[in-house]
Amino acid sequence: MQADIQSLLKGRLGDWLAQQQAMRAEARRAANKRWLWGGIAMAVMIAVIFSIGALGQLRVLIAILGVVGVAIWGYSPISSAKHAMKVGINSAVAREFGLSYSHEVEPGSEFAAAKTYGLLPYYNRDSFEDRWYGTIEGHSFNLYEAHLEEQRGSGKNRRWVTVFRGVIMDMGFGRNFHSTTLLQRAGKHPSWFGLGGRKDHVSFRGHRLDYVDQVHPEFEDIFEVWSDDQVEARTLIHPAYVEQLIALERAFQSDAVRAVFHRGEVVVVVETGNLFESGSMDADEDERKVAQAAAQFTALRSLALAINQNDRGRTLAD
Repeated sequence: MQADIQSLLKGRLGDWLAQQQAMRAEARRAANKRWLWGGIAMAVMIAVIFSIGALGQLRVLIAILGVVGVAIWGYSPISSAKHAMKVGINSAVAREFGLSYSHEVEPGSEFAAAKTYGLLPYYNRDSFEDRWYGTIEGHSFNLYEAHLEEQRGSGKNRRWVTVFRGVIMDMGFGRNFHSTTLLQRAGKHPSWFGLGGRKDHVSFRGHRLDYVDQVHPEFEDIFEVWSDDQVEARTLIHPAYVEQLIALERAFQSDAVRAVFHRGEVVVVVETGNLFESGSMDADEDERKVAQAAAQFTALRSLALAINQNDRGRTLAD
């Protein structure tokens, strides 16, 4: 299933977008007014502080902070307008797929599983947004974006570095299973001394997963599988999906996909960059933004269905 963009734009979403023209215009006026009066106030303040010699170099810092403050204060109405546009567009796209959308996210057991089984890197700070949830083809579905950062350096060189930006999704599986099976890119778990090859097993908080020999040589070149049930793992992860997974990775220009089959669900992590940013102050951008959000979600939904195995051999275009 793919979203019908023209039907969306001619229907309720199109009517809503037309009504937002006045809101966007008012946001621009409010921003320009704030920048004007803020700029005047800043000019007066700078003149005053630079006339006070006792402040020394502190005058420059005060001036810089004041300019930044005025810039942020002025941009606030535009930021709010873009947020409203984004929520409206993404909600409409979600309805097209029979799902719900929320900008706010509270991660759950799927995020804990992704951390436990090494699908996510070490981090110090996290943030989440853009949740798409509901039911797809009879199975529960939950997808949202995560931004993970690590603090590096020390003293004046301390900084926040992005270590992951992408989506986390979990879905009720198309068949019953009881094992834990991990799908990772080849080379993720090298041998103990890093001299080539791979480990025979990996452990996560005391839970041992053994390497699963695959019957398809192309599969082994791209992915590795670890599980506590060798037989069930071969049923869950079938070489038939390799092309579909690689196609999605190419769509996002990254060696991105990894997954864990755990407690009857599949949790998938995909490094994608920042998605679903459909808010815009330019009405001429609306159609492109709607199409972009729909295409991004369609690709991820297709990945979920490919892994889910409702029907063996389905394609990403289904």
